[in-house]
Amino acid sequence: MATWKQFDDEAPELAKVVRAQLTATKHHVLATLRADGSPRVSGTEVDFDGDHLTLGSMPEARKAHDLQRDSRYALHNNPGDGSMTVADIKISGRAAEVTGPEFEAYQTAHAAGLPPGPFHLFRLGIDDVVLAGLNDTRTGMEITLWRPGQPVRTFARA
Repeated sequence: MATWKQFDDEAPELAKVVRAQLTATKHHVLATLRADGSPRVSGTEVDFDGDHLTLGSMPEARKAHDLQRDSRYALHNNPGDGSMTVADIKISGRAAEVTGPEFEAYQTAHAAGLPPGPFHLFRLGIDDVVLAGLNDTRTGMEITLWRPGQPVRTFARA
């Protein structure tokens, strides 16, 4: 599993596009697994903190409990206005909750931008990143895939 930094180091052009999509809008969709194994989707916000892609959660939120129990996640960018001019970004991996001194250091470093009160903080480890959108002629799909330690691959689908 990779950090955001590893992704950026190994696939800088793709990382630039993905980061632009994740920062263009604030709200995205997170998929987690419920205790019974069924999927749960939740709205979420992500942020970049040093080498890491992170997400926060209100205390006792279901998505936080899901990630504490089973760290697997999938993140989908805000799909926009339906025009399909923006490619879909899909990131999957495992989340690790930040606690203790690391959490306290994060709170200190980001105090000005944090909402008041307690929260959960997770670092998102990355297993793969997919960019999927229409090709230049809008007649098919172009899918770009990155996995840690592998070259970026692009596929076309009619």
